[in-house]
Amino acid sequence: MEGELYVRLGYTMDALYRSITRHLAYSLGVVPTQASKRDIYLALSYSVRDRLLEKMLKTNQRYEDSGAKRLYYLSMEFLIGRSLANNLRAMKIYDQVAEALQLLGTDVETICDQERDAALGNGGLGRLAACFLDSMASLDMPGFGYGLHYDYGLFEQDISNGYQREKPDSWISEAPALQVERADAACIVPMYGRIEETKDKWGRHNPLWLGWNLVTGVPYDIPIAGYGGLTVNRLRLFAARPSTEFDIKIFNEGDYLRAVEQKIESEKISKILYPKDSYEAGRELRLIQEYFLVACSLNDIVRTYEKDYSDFNKFPEKVAIQLNDTHPALAVAELMRILVDQKWVPWERAWDITNRTIAYTNHTLLPEALEKWPESLLARLLPRHLQFIYDINQQFLDRVVTLWPGDVDRMRNMSIMEEGPPRQVRMANLAIVGAHSVNGVSALHTDLIKKSLAPNFFEMWPERFNNKTNGITPRRWLCVANPNLHDLIEDAIGPGFVTDLERLRELEPFAEDPAFCEKFMQVKHGNKERLKDVIFNTTVVEVDPASLFDVQVKRIHEYKRQLMNVLGIIWEYLALTEDGVEPVSPKTFIFAGKAAPGYWAAKQLIKLIHNVGNTIEDDPRARDFLKVAFAPNFRVTLAEQIIPAADISQQISTAGFEASGTGNMKFALNGALTIGTMDGANIEISQKVGRENIYICGLTAYEIEKMKRAGSYKPKAMYDKHPMIKRVVDSLASDRFCPRESGLFAWLKDYLLADNEMFFHLADLESYVKTRELSTQEYVDKTLWAKKAILNVARVGHFSSDRTIRQYAEEIWDLVAIPPTEAEKSGKLKYTPSDPSSIATARAW
Repeated sequence: MEGELYVRLGYTMDALYRSITRHLAYSLGVVPTQASKRDIYLALSYSVRDRLLEKMLKTNQRYEDSGAKRLYYLSMEFLIGRSLANNLRAMKIYDQVAEALQLLGTDVETICDQERDAALGNGGLGRLAACFLDSMASLDMPGFGYGLHYDYGLFEQDISNGYQREKPDSWISEAPALQVERADAACIVPMYGRIEETKDKWGRHNPLWLGWNLVTGVPYDIPIAGYGGLTVNRLRLFAARPSTEFDIKIFNEGDYLRAVEQKIESEKISKILYPKDSYEAGRELRLIQEYFLVACSLNDIVRTYEKDYSDFNKFPEKVAIQLNDTHPALAVAELMRILVDQKWVPWERAWDITNRTIAYTNHTLLPEALEKWPESLLARLLPRHLQFIYDINQQFLDRVVTLWPGDVDRMRNMSIMEEGPPRQVRMANLAIVGAHSVNGVSALHTDLIKKSLAPNFFEMWPERFNNKTNGITPRRWLCVANPNLHDLIEDAIGPGFVTDLERLRELEPFAEDPAFCEKFMQVKHGNKERLKDVIFNTTVVEVDPASLFDVQVKRIHEYKRQLMNVLGIIWEYLALTEDGVEPVSPKTFIFAGKAAPGYWAAKQLIKLIHNVGNTIEDDPRARDFLKVAFAPNFRVTLAEQIIPAADISQQISTAGFEASGTGNMKFALNGALTIGTMDGANIEISQKVGRENIYICGLTAYEIEKMKRAGSYKPKAMYDKHPMIKRVVDSLASDRFCPRESGLFAWLKDYLLADNEMFFHLADLESYVKTRELSTQEYVDKTLWAKKAILNVARVGHFSSDRTIRQYAEEIWDLVAIPPTEAEKSGKLKYTPSDPSSIATARAW
């Protein structure tokens, strides 16, 4: 039929080989026989992207045909890591590509290793967002991510003499292999300016926002393939560029240098993830980034909606917006501004639409992570938004007064505005007031939100608060990270479990099968052999794969208590060298993680880990029993190498401080046993895998809170009472671990013995050490250990991000799956241009 075009790309080995060689020749200008590994990586990436875009076009058409409601996930972080191998497995073409690359004289693992991590996130928050995108696509749900197109992701970490050194992490050089620029969908973002109070033609109050600076947001799309490769959603990242209109005006004024300065100022908005905010300019840039994300995202969301609808009556029925923590909380004010100022929706109606559309996920109880912005900064940067925040707050407080007349303390606590000096806007309060749903990310965390963080809000809106325990995608954290374990499980229980992870329960009987247990431990040993090489190549520390691999890898932070782990290592070291108590098994303690550049205490912990490791290595009495290795530059790819090799997973945050954790889930899925406190999702993991298959230690959140209220935590008394605790702490005050840097760690003694030591290290230390000893004793019994490890794998299916997304979709978003049509499954794409004259363009594509 005229005006129709059928496009189909091949997925056989032969078709993929031809596609790779075509891109070598016509995209890169390289003769295949002279292609470098990097050339082949790029050509393969372009070939895969072609196929992803083919599927993405089909997916978009399916969503449009169905009139589906769409979910937009707003997040400052998307820690997607490497994409190539993940896409090959999702599209089920890994083996075909492997054969094609053999014809080019190389192998698929070598080529996939050429890819740099897209480190567009800091840790759990960004990795969770990436898992959610994978699950939405794998569940055929119309869910899309919105973030920032940072030129530089989280810094690269170098270690020099035990000290962290930061280097820029530029992933942008290879970004074109992953993404598609959408310059046609660029938007203009206003900032700064002033408010002029006027009246409209009906005499109503009509504030005008004038004199703004303009920045252009240019979107770049990264395809997100669901498992099976039939549904491909997208992650849309916005880069900041100078506004053409604004630059032309400057050029017309003849000020070339000022125009260049404006270009630089505009582009720095998306230059780097999390600029240092300890100074005023850094804080301003951080707020600009958050607003830029919100403004670009909502402009795009509204533009997409208006393609099909002429008014906003159906907006909450067709659009759901999820705020990933408080960073995008300005979406509440921005959506109100768009509806009221640009679309002429009455204020009360606009508020109803906003409230029914937006939902908010809280990720932390830490006061320093609950964002507050100075009123003066908002007044200068976003004067119209501040007016909306004032109005929202006044309407909200009027309701509070009605419910609790005369309760001034309650009003002060619940107000979006925090009285100063300086007066500040509480972003968590804005998000809670502006959203129809507020969720925590583990059962304990949600309970603490209700009881500690926002009890007044919970009393006002109990129906608004709910729990959505985090999850992880088994596609990334089993299929890609641990393919040998995946294959072993598939041989045992059959295929299909990676999209229905609860099916891992079928593995339970195999925990009693000696042959399966032996194969399981062989897979683990192979992963440890691989990690041994990674550690040696990056640290020059030689580790023994036969030793117990005890692992703590995560962001370096006081509440995550890497320090308590080190205290435990020192305890064992002193017991070995001074008391003659040998461990029943050799142990390798593996650390990895980055400290925020301005976080002095966290950087000192990295230095302490290295010095303790060096001291042990230099001591002939200890080096055959204990090893300490710190793997630098922790990122998704390194996590994929470490997690499958771990025997022990350390999840020892102070109870009540970790919202959920997802590392704990990744380790359990890969057959590591957890040593953990009753914090975050550790509680739910212990319930699922069984208390006999996890090592729980330390105080509970409620015991710690009780001690805080009573002021009964006296670490000095514990130090005086317990000789071994005293020896461990005193070793830090001496120069034992810093012989050439006298007094380097002396501050830690005062830190640990202070009555206000808020992370309760010494309170949990004895329980923690005893739990470590028990785990080591049980590790020696290989039959028992294999059984416990297999049961961890078998019972951790609840923690799939597929389950989490289904709960969000059913209980918050009202989102349904739109599965592929039979025509899609057949592989034929029907492309019908709206203008028949564009058929040539379509053929060219």
